[in-house]
Amino acid sequence: MSALTVLLLRHAEKPGGDYPGVGRTFEGKRDDKSLIVRGWQRAGAWAALLGSGLSADYPLPTIIYAARPEPVTAEASFSHRPWETALPLARRLYLDVNTRWGVGQEQALVEELTKLTGTVAIFWEHKAIPTQIIPALLGSQSIPGVPAKWDSDRFDVVLRFDRATPDAPWSYRQLSPRLLDGDSDKPFAELRTL
Repeated sequence: MSALTVLLLRHAEKPGGDYPGVGRTFEGKRDDKSLIVRGWQRAGAWAALLGSGLSADYPLPTIIYAARPEPVTAEASFSHRPWETALPLARRLYLDVNTRWGVGQEQALVEELTKLTGTVAIFWEHKAIPTQIIPALLGSQSIPGVPAKWDSDRFDVVLRFDRATPDAPWSYRQLSPRLLDGDSDKPFAELRTL
């Protein structure tokens, strides 16, 4: 079987948003490039959902990618949050988090992942998901409703892409599992076809 499912997730909550607190590493050390307590709660909730295998909407990942938690070039942005968000899921499934690619290397990431089969979970920076990863994944294919922008206040969404074979077109769904208090099941506010 050569089917591929790609689950795109934004890193969990960070300092300076709607929820209080400073960023903390998984060891509890203060770090502004890390998740806040609410973000660590979300990372655990993603692990419980995506690591359970109990829902056809959220199949068990066979590989997990996260943006590299260090800069890939001198001018590249980075944070620890994508890797930290992926970490509880990876530990639950006894997988390593693949951090080979960082922000700014989305084309190389997609070239690698589209050669795979199974289910791939990708935890990334929210601005690059709709502007870099999705266009590289879809190529010339246009799918109505695929967001061209990730709502800046949304950490509770999975963008799911499926294809049956390497030559088949992609299908798309926006999933909102409402894992934490205050999560929404509304589609992104700004939907434009890519």
